[in-house]
Amino acid sequence: MHTDRERCVRAVQSKDARFDGWFFTAVLTTRIYCRPSCPVVPPKPENMTFYPSAAACQQAGFRACKRCRPDTSPGSPEWNQRADLVARAMRLIADGVVDREGVPGLAARLGYSARQVERQLLAELGAGPLALARAQRAQTARLLIETTPLPMAEIAFAAGFSSIRTFNDTVREVFALTPSELRARLPRTKALTAPGTPGTPGTLTLRLPFRSPLNPDNLFGHLAATAVPGVEEWLDGAYRRTLRLPYGHGIATLTPRSDHIACRLTLSDLRDLPVAISRCRRMLDLDADPVAIDDQLRTDPLLAPLVDKAPGRRVPRTVDEAEFAVRAVLGQQVSTAAARTHASRLVLAHGDPVEDPEGGLTHLFPTPEALASLDPDSLAMPRTRRTTFTTLVRQLADRTVNLGVESDWSETRARLLALPGFGPWTVDVIAMRALGDPDAFLPTDLGIRRAAQELGLPSTPAALTARAAAWRPWRAYAVQYLWATDDHPINFLPV
Repeated sequence: MHTDRERCVRAVQSKDARFDGWFFTAVLTTRIYCRPSCPVVPPKPENMTFYPSAAACQQAGFRACKRCRPDTSPGSPEWNQRADLVARAMRLIADGVVDREGVPGLAARLGYSARQVERQLLAELGAGPLALARAQRAQTARLLIETTPLPMAEIAFAAGFSSIRTFNDTVREVFALTPSELRARLPRTKALTAPGTPGTPGTLTLRLPFRSPLNPDNLFGHLAATAVPGVEEWLDGAYRRTLRLPYGHGIATLTPRSDHIACRLTLSDLRDLPVAISRCRRMLDLDADPVAIDDQLRTDPLLAPLVDKAPGRRVPRTVDEAEFAVRAVLGQQVSTAAARTHASRLVLAHGDPVEDPEGGLTHLFPTPEALASLDPDSLAMPRTRRTTFTTLVRQLADRTVNLGVESDWSETRARLLALPGFGPWTVDVIAMRALGDPDAFLPTDLGIRRAAQELGLPSTPAALTARAAAWRPWRAYAVQYLWATDDHPINFLPV
């Protein structure tokens, strides 16, 4: 979008928050870059230039605005609706792969040369993988500086910097303030908790922004209704779950608010902070553009009343793609309660235990490697589904099937369909909630067929798929609106 100058200028002059994260405005006279909704008086159009990423602004010598804090914008919706090389690379960078494995590791996961990845990212985003990862480290550093009492040396390494000097130089360059000056700017009323306070080591509280509107009913309703005991719970108006992370484990507590998601993260290793934030945002689909999605779905006169009644529905996704695939198999042809029971047994038998002083979370969900070694006869399910389960976990463990954020959606669908016991419903629900395909569709789902019949849509899978072509590329969101016609608990915010 940043190449459409006229549209960008209009967005900046109207302070339209819908475009935050789509592009960034750099002001030539002040050498500052802002989000489109920055509250200051807009600069003259001739003094504006536009960039597709914060990293590109920083690389061009601009520093972040202290008023609108463009580094805290919602992410671009582009990376969650596309499956090309650039989108897959951006999802991996958000997941911290460059910090852990470097650019060669990023390229290896994508199946391209490092030079090709660099070339494509530069062409579309104006910055290479190192610059994009650096911008993310700067954002993480600022978050830690402003929300924790940690010493600066600990913050530097927790944010992913290789040295304290690099940390200091980057913060000064990006924010035009030293780390100590950033912390000193905090209001006196916003006192930081003292280090070592009982019950709070490794605990951070932050806000996850999103583009309005956001309807939390089906989002949190679905996560709570299908929660696996010990791994997930709904407690005091918040969804809580354990997280398996690159350096350790964590617990996320997510509470819906009118203009943000309140997030509390308890981490065994603070280096996992950017990855934990990225996975929580992905699970809650917070980078979606609900206005564009709902406008497209409203073009169908039978869907329009559902959208108008409760706009801003998101697709509830996952923090662990392999976990979701396993749970999808456990849920084949059984009720939601039965699927939770099956999953809970696996968790108790094969999950890694964790401590949770604040609630009832007890385990991390078992890894595919742990599940691949179990005795199939211990599974309380029909023999054919046992075969489906054991084949899936074995192929997840040896990476024959890759469901990571870097996976190619078409190739992954083909590999899943080749597995015994995998039909279109199972593949599409994994594509929708694990892979993140916004156009995944479930024409054979019982709830979808009931909703279609009630609304007067075609009820046969082939006819419904033909009708749904007009909803592309947002059919996964249409699924959420169709499911919402039922009174199933997944459609209601728990009380």
